[in-house]
Amino acid sequence: MYEIIDFHSHIYPDKIAQKATEGVSKFYCIKMAKPIGSVDVLLDSGNNAGIGKFVVHSVATTARQVQSINNFIIDQCNKHSDRFLGFMAMHPDLDKPLDEVDRAVKLGLKGIKIHPDVQTFNLDDERMFPIYDYIQGKIPVLIHCGDYRYDYSHPRRLAKILKLFPKLTVIGAHFGGWSLYDLAMEFLLNENCFIDTSSSFTYLGKVRSREIIKSYGFDRVVFGVDFPMWDHKSELDFFLSLGFSEEQNKKILHDNAAALLNL
Repeated sequence: MYEIIDFHSHIYPDKIAQKATEGVSKFYCIKMAKPIGSVDVLLDSGNNAGIGKFVVHSVATTARQVQSINNFIIDQCNKHSDRFLGFMAMHPDLDKPLDEVDRAVKLGLKGIKIHPDVQTFNLDDERMFPIYDYIQGKIPVLIHCGDYRYDYSHPRRLAKILKLFPKLTVIGAHFGGWSLYDLAMEFLLNENCFIDTSSSFTYLGKVRSREIIKSYGFDRVVFGVDFPMWDHKSELDFFLSLGFSEEQNKKILHDNAAALLNL
């Protein structure tokens, strides 16, 4: 039996976990499946679904938060080294961002997570270019993509980045375009990128979820939950109900993520 990897989970320090989770709930105007995005709640949710490993991260809304967030993620990955793989926070206003990339990688983090809509910068902002260039061919970047209310993370911006930095390994979260799923396919279907399944099944339903996964191809999709927004068992049960073969399920639930993370 293979180990299931959740490629998309947010965690927060206990003292701010409830407030941070409420902030995300307010931003998306939805009730969160888990009211507290703490490490303990994540592990309980994942264990209930038989999840083996989690890619964990958090978002820096200001440059001054970057290093403290990264220190928290590093600490939790050290405490849960058999379960957690951490992605660092990053912000375009950070002074000496490449030094922070080097520090975080040296301390064990495996990639970068950015959320242009929450962080209020364009995905293709030129301030990010030195970072994209520096990490291409080295570590992956998980990017929140799509939101009908904003233009910061529009899929066309990701398509531009993929052309400018052809060796950059990108995972476009939420099928490459949350709430813009079909539009995302127009821009990303023939590009060199991965997508994750997070925060999508509820909105797409089974038929369209199947169609989109088959269109991108089973070698380009990774399973993600977007904890604490969704529950691991509910998301996994939905995915398994799509009726793909065991080999296809294994690619999405384990193999593609393992390759991206060099496991």
